[in-house]
Amino acid sequence: MIEKQFKNLDEQVEIFKHKGMIIKDEKYTKQVLLRENYFFLNGYRHLFLISETDKRFKEGTTFEEMYSLFLFDRSFRNVLFKYLLVIENNLKSITSYQLSKKYGYRERDYLKPKNFTQEPQRQAQLDDLLKKMKRQIRVNGSQHSATLHYVSNYGYIPLWILVKVLSFGIVSELFSVLKKEDQKDIAKVYEISPETMMVYLPILANYRNLCAHEDILYENKTQKSIDDTVFHQLLRIKKMDDEFIQGKNDLFALIIIMKQMLSSEDFKNMTVELDNIIETLNYNLNTIEIGAVLNKMGFPINWKDLANIERSRIDDES
Repeated sequence: MIEKQFKNLDEQVEIFKHKGMIIKDEKYTKQVLLRENYFFLNGYRHLFLISETDKRFKEGTTFEEMYSLFLFDRSFRNVLFKYLLVIENNLKSITSYQLSKKYGYRERDYLKPKNFTQEPQRQAQLDDLLKKMKRQIRVNGSQHSATLHYVSNYGYIPLWILVKVLSFGIVSELFSVLKKEDQKDIAKVYEISPETMMVYLPILANYRNLCAHEDILYENKTQKSIDDTVFHQLLRIKKMDDEFIQGKNDLFALIIIMKQMLSSEDFKNMTVELDNIIETLNYNLNTIEIGAVLNKMGFPINWKDLANIERSRIDDES
């Protein structure tokens, strides 16, 4: 196995130069590489390469241009993360409200196994999930201010407090082991089916974690595709072999999910923020077109129209 050897800043700059990148300001380039990490920045090189086989940079590619794509991805990720947290908080609030109303507010009541699905194939998953939730109660009972308050003053932690310390992943898994009628009550708030929620929530949780850990976002693909929606039709997204070519397992699929999970006002605000970030990148690009980036993201040219599609129009199309 060939080991990767450490390269100092001078050597890192020379690698870029050797591959045809223009370095206008070596001092600035080294400062950026020191702060941001050569490995992470280099992950944004692909759109600037001549081809998949010719790993040299396209003529005219500058370090600043590639760095602008890196900064674009960071800004895009930060905006999405902000609104993913809104969805996470909303979901936790709705879930805790529905379950507390039906099963009680003490953990000994709402965590009873009989309150959840009785499907045999789900029992191992349910047992594991209940253990995770009870462990969170033990751990956070004395460490988190809200849980400590309830334990100290009332001797229990209600679900609407417990959800604050549960990860999005656990809340997503919680939905999957609820009784069918409880899943319907929660999904009805979003005007989507429980089956659709089961697909959406793991995708949302995965993107939430991706954003939190600063992984490359714009070209990310999910393992599972979302089902066709009325939004694919209204935006007139092209098809190939009777399959929509955008908005299925790419970043635009996440935007379609968020359209259905956010309030109309929040989604419109998010669209404005994302559009500003795209326009900034477009201004900074020289050797590639903004369309190449949007294509990697799965964004159709008319993606902003999604913000103006109202519920009444969706109902008419259904």
